[in-house]
Amino acid sequence: MVALPLAGRRRRLLDPRILIGVVLIAASALGTTALVAALTRTVVVYRAGSAIVAGDRVTASRLAPATVRLGDAAGLYLSGALPADGLVATRPIAAGEIVPRSAVGTTTAVSSATVVVDLASPLAAGVAVGSTVDLWSAARTDPNENRYAAPVVLVGDAVVTRVSAPQGLIAGASDDSVELQVPRDEVAAVLAAQAGGARLSAVEIGGGRP
Repeated sequence: MVALPLAGRRRRLLDPRILIGVVLIAASALGTTALVAALTRTVVVYRAGSAIVAGDRVTASRLAPATVRLGDAAGLYLSGALPADGLVATRPIAAGEIVPRSAVGTTTAVSSATVVVDLASPLAAGVAVGSTVDLWSAARTDPNENRYAAPVVLVGDAVVTRVSAPQGLIAGASDDSVELQVPRDEVAAVLAAQAGGARLSAVEIGGGRP
């Protein structure tokens, strides 16, 4: 048998397919180690100490810490410090259930809702997201003619969450629409006013009558 030259033996030993195989094995081992670490990592979340109904205030006294393994789902459950005044349950939570973040909300989020309002007049230049406005309504008095009653405040202290101004060719033919955060018990009045053809105007707090 003819012996291979030394250079030939070295080239065979450094076959790139072997190196690729080593890299793949190492990557697989590292991935498995990371996956096992994630699955075995524990986090401290909250468990309901007793049954909680929707609308109940959820404070630390009604919860118990629980050390669990949740992997990548850990962020979906309530953990960490709670607000001083607690949270509000948005759905029933069973006794002993690990509390999902989606099952609780702040008092503001639970007691208010957002509605989109088409305005009969443009917004003032100073009104932007975060502004507090009064929503005025001038009810239509005749369904066949453009006659309206004197405007009154339909919703006070509404918060602007989005402003949509007309763009392009229709900018001069259409007025603004605005998304407002209003108390839930006033949503029906806003929707009824729009359905009845009322002229609605959003006036920044401190502004004048529309």
